[in-house]
Amino acid sequence: MTLDRNSLQALDRADPLAGFRAEFDIPEDLIYLDGNSLGVMPAAVPAQLRRTVQHWRNDLVGAWNSANWISLPNRIGSRIARLIGARDDEVICTDSTSVNLFKLAAAALRMQPGRKVILTERGNFPTDVYILEGLSELTGLKDHLRVVPREQVLDSIDESVAVLVLTHVHYKTAEMYDMAAVTRAAHDKGVLVVWDLSHSTGAVEVDLNGCDADFAVGCGYKYLNGGPGAPAFLFAAKRHHQRATQPLSGWLGHRNPFAFGDSYQPSPGVARFLCGAQPVLAMMPLDCGLEIFERVSMRQVRAKSLRMRAILLDLLQRRCTRYGFEFEPDVGAANRGSHLSIMHPESYAICQALIRRRVIGDFRAPDALRFGLTPLYLRHVDLWDAVEHLVQVMEQGEWDTESARVRHAVT
Repeated sequence: MTLDRNSLQALDRADPLAGFRAEFDIPEDLIYLDGNSLGVMPAAVPAQLRRTVQHWRNDLVGAWNSANWISLPNRIGSRIARLIGARDDEVICTDSTSVNLFKLAAAALRMQPGRKVILTERGNFPTDVYILEGLSELTGLKDHLRVVPREQVLDSIDESVAVLVLTHVHYKTAEMYDMAAVTRAAHDKGVLVVWDLSHSTGAVEVDLNGCDADFAVGCGYKYLNGGPGAPAFLFAAKRHHQRATQPLSGWLGHRNPFAFGDSYQPSPGVARFLCGAQPVLAMMPLDCGLEIFERVSMRQVRAKSLRMRAILLDLLQRRCTRYGFEFEPDVGAANRGSHLSIMHPESYAICQALIRRRVIGDFRAPDALRFGLTPLYLRHVDLWDAVEHLVQVMEQGEWDTESARVRHAVT
């Protein structure tokens, strides 16, 4: 295929997902390559929030019933379930990814009497490791947290391990585990697995039940476009519902929360992983984002993602190698998620220079310039234009300024 701006515009005209761009409110002058960090706003969000605020104003506390707010965790969870190969009654929308990881890792640890080791990958997304450190200290198992290099994970699974915690798509390199193979290897040793799907859900095809997965967590504000700080979700395989007890035994996880009993009795299903009242206003944008996915095939999403990734990598290698960029080792596009990182000693300043040109990617320490590829609203021609901007930034030295090197709180 000839790669030029015209050929990419032709791909956009033939793109079966092209019409979904209109479902999002995207500034015309913006090339947005950071949907893997924060998705853009669905166009339906302002009206949905106005309706919710009116329910609040008019019905006040009665809106938990009249607007059925109380069922939002289950309703949104069932929409997410379709994207990750789960049953409707195995997914619940609640809390943050970090809190949900704590709940599930603790529950899995309790289910494994006689085993003490929690195993995870060195270089995993930091919050996952931090949460496991905290859980290990809390349970008196600080010396039993095993953090190993990626290439040693499978060899480190043995009968001492209680729980394996892995991120399906790596946040920096986009390397993707073979979920079925890893889960099978863990189960062969009697190990339960918790998968972090934060960079997977809405970007790649996931089949939790097809892989016999035990537990999973995921993020609502990246590819699902739920807004900044949107609630997260968790998955618990139905076969584990009766045995899995989580430590944050709040009232909405109770079998009958409005009986106001003095002792905790967990809900018989996935609702046992709820804790307190849910943030209704924060859930509504996520519901809007998920409604769009109701009309989308994840197979089409993944096909476009792979195509865009190949195009962007090709353009970057052709046009930007001479500027000192380094590229990921070739592990095959099918083994990567929907973002791409390139490395340069001045990646942070280069990222800031691109942002001034309204090309939004992000930086991940120590040297990664990361571009997210979001098939529902990103166009193929955006890739050409983004690389053209990057070439101009490098040619004109726009990154080489004091202001471009000023570190912001969020990178």
